[in-house]
Amino acid sequence: MQLYTRSAGTGIPLVLLHAFPLSSAMWLAQREGLAKVCRVITPDLRGFGGSRLGDDEPSLDLMADDVAALLDAEGIDKAVIGGLSMGGYVTMAFCRRHPDRVLGVILADTKASPDPPPARDNRERIAQAVLESGSEVLVSEVLPALIGPTTKERRAMVFGRVKGLVQSAPPGAVAWAQRAMAARPDSFDTLTALKVPLLVIVGEEDELSPPSDAAAMAKAVPDGRLEIIPKAGHLTAVEQPEAFNTAVTEFLRTELPTPRP
Repeated sequence: MQLYTRSAGTGIPLVLLHAFPLSSAMWLAQREGLAKVCRVITPDLRGFGGSRLGDDEPSLDLMADDVAALLDAEGIDKAVIGGLSMGGYVTMAFCRRHPDRVLGVILADTKASPDPPPARDNRERIAQAVLESGSEVLVSEVLPALIGPTTKERRAMVFGRVKGLVQSAPPGAVAWAQRAMAARPDSFDTLTALKVPLLVIVGEEDELSPPSDAAAMAKAVPDGRLEIIPKAGHLTAVEQPEAFNTAVTEFLRTELPTPRP
């Protein structure tokens, strides 16, 4: 599976994996803002954006292996791997399956715990609804929780942009990803086994993956760093891109070895 990818900058490779049900388009401000300090690589996960879905069974492990294949194609041995929401789940699967390829980890607005049964059932309900009737259920049920109240009140253009990305998500990819996320395991063992620095970012107003979940992930790693971003909901990188980029830049500068020229 060859993932469609947008990249910018040079230096330490930083792979950023997008949220559900968006695409790498959500990382525009990161490609612009972080290109001065690293090589930003933002793939469309399978089925989303410009990447094909394929015929495989739903699996976060498969999505993680897609990212490893992307590193191979780019000639990259090790990278900082980061993800927001669903991208965070894929990042943790990558750490589990390819630990020797990870320089550092960034987990934004995500959680290490598995879905409880009611959440799994809800994912299946939405998967079926999207396959039967299109994206309306995403706009009515998923979109409102993605954006925090401050953004809704003060940044209508941001909300409109996210709505457009949600509406353009292919139904097959939406259903596939929902089923992959529903089957994900507990990842706290993966975090405690990390041998690299971890940055956890969360929006102060995130109701889907609240700051308590972020704090639990940061505590699972000896040197875990937690950054809570004010006036942001679930999509911190889109809602408060400057604060998000500042946190990532500081992490890269202080936690990672400086590469030799």
